Amino acid sequence: MPIRPRSHYLMRKKDQQFRALIWDFYQQNGRHWLPWRQTQDPYAILVSELMLQQTQVARVVPKFQTFTDKWPTVQALAQASLGEVLVMWQGLGYNRRAKFLHQCAIAVVNEYDSVFPRSQTELESLPGIGPYTASAICAFAYNQPVTLIETNVRRVFIHHYFADATTVADAELLPLIERVLPKDQARVWYAALMDYGSYLKTQVPNPNRKSSTYSRQSTFKGSDRQIRGAVLRLLADGKSRTKQMITEQLLDFDSERVTTQIEKLFAEGLLQKSCQTYHL
Repeated sequence: MPIRPRSHYLMRKKDQQFRALIWDFYQQNGRHWLPWRQTQDPYAILVSELMLQQTQVARVVPKFQTFTDKWPTVQALAQASLGEVLVMWQGLGYNRRAKFLHQCAIAVVNEYDSVFPRSQTELESLPGIGPYTASAICAFAYNQPVTLIETNVRRVFIHHYFADATTVADAELLPLIERVLPKDQARVWYAALMDYGSYLKTQVPNPNRKSSTYSRQSTFKGSDRQIRGAVLRLLADGKSRTKQMITEQLLDFDSERVTTQIEKLFAEGLLQKSCQTYHL
């Protein structure tokens, strides 16, 4: 029998200790109460994942509950208007996510007879679903042993496996994530990793600063995102308004910037136009 190098055993021991740490933390401190942890419905998983992109969990929980109460199935969401969805989305920001979610629901109903596909390739063909979201649906809805990486998972692996590194590429993390994944427990394992990663954020300087993908989120106050959100909130009352009416009601912002964002929102399909007035 060939003798394996000592480094192999040290790596195996480190992996075992790492798994034990994650499982112990999840058992004691896991966010088992999160509503999307109570379901394996790929539609509900999709709603939660799109809501959670760049939005804090505390803000998402009540929105997720309200959203899925109003549209409990992919068929129900597909029958809603984009304007209704945008109104419900208010408070979450990044409103293009709401548009993608609505488009995805329509595509699942029309192209897949209301049944979500189970493969990553097919999922990625749907509007608004990229590699991460497809992997999340495969893991959390179908318990498939996919390799999944997002900000909390990245934080955990950089902290424990690259403590002395200065720059870490995702290509270095992915083999590790795959190596320690319990193949028959992907759903719970990734939930545990994300919860531990969220905890780490409060305990240590952000390890993700070492990631080659790291970039600081731009300031919201005074940004185009703030203007876009203000325009959509104003029009959420269902009334149509001209550009001039909108700019006159959003006096905190430069009128030219407001006009530019109105035009962009219309071009992206987030606003509708009738004659010279805009509405959701």
